[in-house]
Amino acid sequence: MPKRSLAIRSLFALCLLVATANHLHAVIEHGWLWDYGYGATTGLPSRLFWGGLTLLDPIAVALLFIRPNTGIALTAAIIVVDVIHNSFYVASQHQWLEPFYMSQVGFLVAVLLLAPLAWNRTAANRVFRSTGT
Repeated sequence: MPKRSLAIRSLFALCLLVATANHLHAVIEHGWLWDYGYGATTGLPSRLFWGGLTLLDPIAVALLFIRPNTGIALTAAIIVVDVIHNSFYVASQHQWLEPFYMSQVGFLVAVLLLAPLAWNRTAANRVFRSTGT
């Protein structure tokens, strides 16, 4: 069972690393406070959120392997907040079927479905090791 948890966490890490690369590219091309093409009316909190993901995503990747349950929880929090946040902008531009948004929603569904399996396996492994069985 530990292999299942590792496989799921590795999938999450891969997705987060792709997101990190996308955010890093945006920071290099446009700066930390880019509006992601939504214009001058994009609020500072949204700009800070998007820029902050450049740092938060790789932290979640590291935690997925150093402190698995913390990494799983952070990954879930990131993608839930990201999809909720981005849905506001997607709705304003009718971008529901854009690949960037569909990939975020797909990752959200994967995390919601798979995180409990990885979490349970991680917790079960800890109990298994502590009882010596």
